[in-house]
Amino acid sequence: MGTVIIKNIGTVFSGDMKHPVISGASVVVMRDKKIAAVGGEDVAAQYAGQPDTTVVDADGASLAPGLIDSHCHVALGDYAPRQKTLDFIDSALHGGVTTCISAGECHVPGRPKDPAGVKAMAIFMHKSFTNARPSGVKVHGGAVILEPGLTEADFVEMAKEGCWIVGEVGLGAVNRPDSAAPMVAMAKKHGFKVQMHCGGTSIPGSSTVTAQDVISTAPTVVSHVNGGPTAISQTEVDTLVDKTSLVLEIVQCGNIKIADHVARRLRDKGALDRLIFGNDAPSGTGIIPLGILRNIAQTAALSGISAGECIAAATGNTARTYGLNTGIIAPDREADVLIIDAPMGSVGQDAAGAIEAGDLPAVAMVFIDGEVKVKKSRNTPPPKRHPKFL
Repeated sequence: MGTVIIKNIGTVFSGDMKHPVISGASVVVMRDKKIAAVGGEDVAAQYAGQPDTTVVDADGASLAPGLIDSHCHVALGDYAPRQKTLDFIDSALHGGVTTCISAGECHVPGRPKDPAGVKAMAIFMHKSFTNARPSGVKVHGGAVILEPGLTEADFVEMAKEGCWIVGEVGLGAVNRPDSAAPMVAMAKKHGFKVQMHCGGTSIPGSSTVTAQDVISTAPTVVSHVNGGPTAISQTEVDTLVDKTSLVLEIVQCGNIKIADHVARRLRDKGALDRLIFGNDAPSGTGIIPLGILRNIAQTAALSGISAGECIAAATGNTARTYGLNTGIIAPDREADVLIIDAPMGSVGQDAAGAIEAGDLPAVAMVFIDGEVKVKKSRNTPPPKRHPKFL
């Protein structure tokens, strides 16, 4: 691919929780699927006039990393069996999502529950989404669901074939600390990131999981700490916040009151780097294409956390947790970026103002690996400003 210069940016949200906004930046340059440079007009001048260069005028709108849905129950391709819906991933793309992380392919019809079956499904799903990205979205599939009988040799084989995620512990029959903890330790030994269901049961066959169950199992991520859809108590949340350093995931298909409590407790503890955002969809709660944007606006408007910090929770925090080279606006990161703005009619004057007022920002453009995938979102209101290709 050639060079893409995005100039005249009003605000650059970094995705980095420590420094959520890049001061003085108005230009981002993308080349060879990576971010090449971030800075002022002098950066644009360095790259202007080179062969195969495209220029985008952001017209004062904001730029952010592509959003990461940390909790997506994909099946096969862009189809959701639970809701009998086509193209839900494409619809999420129009909500700014450029990366989805599987939390376990639990809705696949006839999902196998024996060791050979779950292993085969994980490998197949991983390779399927690697070979065919729905609408270009980076779907990290093949999240193995733990079932009795899986051995260390199975994790070795899955890792060799590229699998690296354990779907929510609790979705399968391995759902208590005495059986889950040894298997989780085996998986982590071979490089797997481990998610763990938290809260009440979500689907037939899953189980209720308490804060102590989570602590005893020691996953990488506490999945839907605000419930999927039924939450643990505030007291149990406080236990996870105060007695662990685990990453806590808020989902849109969960309990709003507990989501606010989690965000406020992490804020007050100075631990917002532990906060990530997911959808927990498709599920019985539905499909929410703008779910990650809703998490951002909900948390900024209700929980006293800035728009930039909320964007970082939906991007850089998740990327760091899962070891992904995206989610941050910086050189050599994958060029997955959004141009966003206050939607027409919002009381906010820019993206940050709209988000902190509780409005969903308008998605004006979406780039994945530096290639434009959305020129105007079909799912958000139109922006106040008018970004365009020159």
